[in-house]
Amino acid sequence: MDGRVLMEADYRRKTEALAAEVSNARARGERIGLRKSTSNLFRHRSQAGKHFIDVRSFHRVLAIDPQRMTADVEGMITYEALVEETLKYGLLPAIVPQLKTITVGGAVSGLGIESSSFKFGLVHETIEKMEIMLGDGRLVTCSCRENPDLFFGFPNSYGTLGYALRLTIRLIPAKPYVHLTHTRFADPESYFARVAERAESPVDYLDGTIFSRGEMYLTEGQFVDHAPSVSDYTYMDIYYRSIQQKSEDWLTAKDYIWRWDTDWFWCSKHFYVQQPGIRRLFKWALNSRTYQRIMRLSYSLMPDSGRTESVIQDVDIPIDKAPEFFDFLLSEIGITPVWVCPFRTRDSARAWDLSPLRPGQLYVNFGFWDVIPTTHEKGHFNRMIERKTMEVGGAKGLYSSAWYDEAEFWSIYDQPRYVELKQTYDPQAVFPDLYSKCVRRH
Repeated sequence: MDGRVLMEADYRRKTEALAAEVSNARARGERIGLRKSTSNLFRHRSQAGKHFIDVRSFHRVLAIDPQRMTADVEGMITYEALVEETLKYGLLPAIVPQLKTITVGGAVSGLGIESSSFKFGLVHETIEKMEIMLGDGRLVTCSCRENPDLFFGFPNSYGTLGYALRLTIRLIPAKPYVHLTHTRFADPESYFARVAERAESPVDYLDGTIFSRGEMYLTEGQFVDHAPSVSDYTYMDIYYRSIQQKSEDWLTAKDYIWRWDTDWFWCSKHFYVQQPGIRRLFKWALNSRTYQRIMRLSYSLMPDSGRTESVIQDVDIPIDKAPEFFDFLLSEIGITPVWVCPFRTRDSARAWDLSPLRPGQLYVNFGFWDVIPTTHEKGHFNRMIERKTMEVGGAKGLYSSAWYDEAEFWSIYDQPRYVELKQTYDPQAVFPDLYSKCVRRH
């Protein structure tokens, strides 16, 4: 029997078994939780009364169509595994989020982003079709034409309407290497003006790194067929430090995609593995999967001392307000380095229901992650960030540390529309609502 036919049959067998498990859990009055191999969310959640469905086997590429440049994948496949397969055809997903452990389904139910997002938008805007498991065990196919309310309502729902078990994702042609240029700027006005200018260019990739008020870099990446030399940031050399040291660089396409994974951007400093001696001993551990496991374990075992505040934030700021937010960030929060990623959501036939981002608007994503010493009440710095983000007309990724009160949250994320979707696709509230899922309980 043809391998694709076997994979299709196996997928159907798995979905039928999962549907029966979900239906039985619902009949017992249990809420549904998700058990998978990786997670990029760091929140404490109650486990009481939940039945955890195991979706770890939904991790395969079912088919790649090189002519249409699409991949048919299961929802829990990591981007690491997906990229391995697509590169065999000289292709890459149009947007590949920064860490190997992010799953395709997770990137769509959130708002996945990367350095090609100024061209292609966010991850969900590169999806053609999805099969979503609902809380009653039904498997519903949706696209912009079939069940469009679910298709346009699913992004940013974070598993509160259902789980994406299968997706058709668009691919782009890739060349063997990416040529990087790092341009330094010394003032925010000229820096963000250049970001806006280059976001209109034909360059393939665009992002930036801020080290201080007077040291900001814009990195442009261009696919090329040949490279005079190739750098390696998977072991002793550290990518973010190279930005300060080189005006241009070359990486293989694969190493460019995972340039941030080895050191979790720069957050590997918390585990001391940026020290050469420790780095030599633990080459196998230099990856986001290791750091996530350590972080989840530390959240479970270490009590909150009250003397520090964890600030894990990705916020999206309109380009004309980026200098103002930048000044606030360095003056009031003081975290550096900061990752900068311009993106534009694409105009579509209709709006993405749960996304507060305006179609066609150029935004700058600021990513900053650290622990701040504090004598303030719990959540002080995170609340400052949320208030400033709202003030300048921005939004935030809901994987981030969230401290909104409930009324404030629903004023941003369209409660009436969410309630309609919830009543249609999860009327028995088998899954938690969006506020309960995404906002940390105090």
